[in-house]
Amino acid sequence: MILEQHIAVGRRKTATARVYLRPGKGKFTVNGDTIQAYFGDRPIVEQIIKQPLKDTHTLTKYDVTVTVRGGGILGQAGAIRHGIARALIDANPALRPALKRAGFLTRDPRMKERKKYGQKGARKRFQFSKR
Repeated sequence: MILEQHIAVGRRKTATARVYLRPGKGKFTVNGDTIQAYFGDRPIVEQIIKQPLKDTHTLTKYDVTVTVRGGGILGQAGAIRHGIARALIDANPALRPALKRAGFLTRDPRMKERKKYGQKGARKRFQFSKR
């Protein structure tokens, strides 16, 4: 018996999420834990992660397993959301217009700006004295 599985990668800032989507009852696993155990009691994070599944009415149709690395809590949540949206398209290409309209397929390009040499930070300068 071959188990149908859809794999996708989602990214945001410095976080990368590998998402495995399998037909199931809506169980979520993030790095071996539940969403609540991994991210703590943060309903906003859970809401962000489940958005693509809620918008396509597939919340109880798939089991989601995620391996996520890098970034912070919200960066990881955004990467997982991006990965789930891409995996849903792999599972059902007809969902693409709805996910595209909601903006889940666009990779958020915003990154932290690097510190420049001769400066205190990315934009901040050392104090300047004219005399």
